[in-house]
Amino acid sequence: MAEILSPMLIGGALVGGYLLGSIPFGVIATRLGGAGDVRSIGSGNIGATNVLRTGRKDLAAITLLGDGGKGAVAVLLAWLATRDGTTEQQAVLTSLAGGAAFLGHLFPVWLGFKGGKGVATFFGTLLAAAWPVGLAAGATWLVVAFLSRISSLAALVAVALAPLLALVLGRPPAIALLALFMALLIFVRHSENIRRLLKGQEPRIGAKTSETAGHNGGPPLPAELYEDKGKPQG
Repeated sequence: MAEILSPMLIGGALVGGYLLGSIPFGVIATRLGGAGDVRSIGSGNIGATNVLRTGRKDLAAITLLGDGGKGAVAVLLAWLATRDGTTEQQAVLTSLAGGAAFLGHLFPVWLGFKGGKGVATFFGTLLAAAWPVGLAAGATWLVVAFLSRISSLAALVAVALAPLLALVLGRPPAIALLALFMALLIFVRHSENIRRLLKGQEPRIGAKTSETAGHNGGPPLPAELYEDKGKPQG
């Protein structure tokens, strides 16, 4: 089975994963949906949270599903390529493909390497690569979000625990390394959120626009959108 993880196969997983991950669903959805270019709105981020600032919940949902789905598709294609291989071989190739897709979302070549913050792609990738770990991380997000009502804090706690969850749940080391890789980059991309958290200025889910600014660094979301519970950032 050594030939399964040939340089060509690994290269295909990396290049294919990156290209899948670099599909800017936020930009595509807002343009096709007649909402303009999301990069000129709010924080300029291409994720679902900033798309929500257009006032279009449908476009935000499409973006959230697309950003999560592209990571999952990259992982599933790599899994199919190694379906006759060992668990370790599958874990390695799916982790490479998932990590490449995650990088593609954060640094898409089509947008001058200026992408999203990665939380939706993180969850989609992890659910496909190791669904028990993805579910556990998702449950962590829900619990922290319920207790703190701060979306970014919930995301940061969930991604920080994901590598440990992978080890505790007996996943191959490659999955834990994938989770760690994505978590580190998410912390880097959320530096502004972390600064606001330390100052006690990070907005809470359900807060009125008069009380806080948008949690991705942009202007407040429309009041009617804040009435809904928050989703993981894109």
